[in-house]
Amino acid sequence: TCMRPKGTPQELEQRRLQAMTLLEKGHNGSEVARMLGVTPGAVSQWKKIYQRDGPSALRARRHPGRKPKLTSRQRQKLARLLLKGPRRHGYANELWTLARIAKVIQKHFGVQYEPSGVWRVLMGMGWSCRSEEHTSELQSHSFISYAVFCLKKKTKETRSEDRRVG
Repeated sequence: TCMRPKGTPQELEQRRLQAMTLLEKGHNGSEVARMLGVTPGAVSQWKKIYQRDGPSALRARRHPGRKPKLTSRQRQKLARLLLKGPRRHGYANELWTLARIAKVIQKHFGVQYEPSGVWRVLMGMGWSCRSEEHTSELQSHSFISYAVFCLKKKTKETRSEDRRVG
């Protein structure tokens, strides 16, 4: 099994670069490995990468994370679908809920999301929740959990409003 080495990405990067410095000073791979507490194989790999691609290849990289369930094109289509409004998708009122949006995603893209996952998709698309206008309608329809009202694409103005409010 493969164990992740201990240390922050920056500490691991520093160790790799330090290994190259020690090699350049004339130490052999086994000595460098012993000095840094790594395997000789690791030092050998770092050296090969360094020689082929230079010092930037040893830099810490951000882990890319899980591949999104919806492609960029699908997210664009989702935005168009949501802008048509809930009534166009068979709902009785103009309130979007995360559960409703999850059903739209399932129907059009065959992808399942929990409501919290839908929220992350919307945030990633630059959308926000604006509920002031629909508070009484929300309470009368008991949409309190997982509700999203009047979805609006964030613009420069709404982003600056968000900063002023908080």
